[in-house]
Amino acid sequence: MIVGIVGAGQLARMLALSGIASGQRFVFLDPAPDACAAPLGDHLCGAYDDPALLDRLAERTDAVTFEFENVPENSIEFLSGKVAAYPGVRALATARDRLREKTLFLELGIPTPAFAAVDSLKQLRRAVRDIRLPAVLKTCTLGYDGKGQYLLRKNGDLERAWERLGGVPLVLESFVNFDREVSIIAVRSRNGETAFYPLSENVHRDGILRTARSRPGDPFEQQARSYAERLLHELDYVGVMALELFQTGDKLLANEMAPRVHNTGHWTIEGAETSQFENHLRAILGLPLGGTAATGHSAMINLISELPDPAGILALPGTHLHCYAKMPRPGRKLGHVTVLAHNEHVLQVGIDQLSLLIE
Repeated sequence: MIVGIVGAGQLARMLALSGIASGQRFVFLDPAPDACAAPLGDHLCGAYDDPALLDRLAERTDAVTFEFENVPENSIEFLSGKVAAYPGVRALATARDRLREKTLFLELGIPTPAFAAVDSLKQLRRAVRDIRLPAVLKTCTLGYDGKGQYLLRKNGDLERAWERLGGVPLVLESFVNFDREVSIIAVRSRNGETAFYPLSENVHRDGILRTARSRPGDPFEQQARSYAERLLHELDYVGVMALELFQTGDKLLANEMAPRVHNTGHWTIEGAETSQFENHLRAILGLPLGGTAATGHSAMINLISELPDPAGILALPGTHLHCYAKMPRPGRKLGHVTVLAHNEHVLQVGIDQLSLLIE
């Protein structure tokens, strides 16, 4: 089978690395000549919304997917009229727009932080009076890894935030003083079969994910699964979806959903019966889903801005190094390390050792 992927970054690369082992072939559409997934298949180099390239992608593939939600909705809509394209347009449109996303959460009874649409400085002031500070002003679209956000701590921050972000649709969200950040990775096949990975416990810094730790048997897993299942059903979803949440006391609040394989699920490559990447491909190709149980205790640590000495990392017990073949630059994800252990104590020791090498 031949799979088309809109986007050829590290997520597309890991999808291809997983699928090649099963005999699948890949065609990528990406505007970057040096896209890191390109060596793993055929690369259509051009804009995501180029009609001629979209036609070629559809003609050459059995199914099409995308690796991130900043892909234009119209591109996936165009492809879906010519080839099986998953996840569907509605899922992409919802995840691309924070206001639409939050509204859907409320409609499905999924708790989320208080929010309000903002289209002017006057509206921002009114929203702050209702929601109160601290709060986070975000662009409705094209935000990623902390981009398109401004934390408002005092009234004097409003004009500065508006100067930086105003001019596009915005949403103001209540700042959540959370106990921890978690996520649930879910997958749904073409025939409606669903599966869920164990909850991931996540740590972000400067808006970028640093670590994701598998938490099999976590007491909040069932609550997270319930929320993800509502989204899968409502969106008639096919493929892997991630739902990021805040734990506050005994409740989970939905932060955002991602209609794709996700950074917080990278530990599944070595730490689960079937990786999120393999299961995404199985789902969109109409194949049976693989098991999602954790095979032990595992965590993923992102490599940001620069790559450390591989020998130092691989000398540590239970480590697996993944490099994305990307040029270093500040704030860029260049790879990740998975660490595996037979118990939580040994896993924590491995995380601490890795952190000393990476920081």
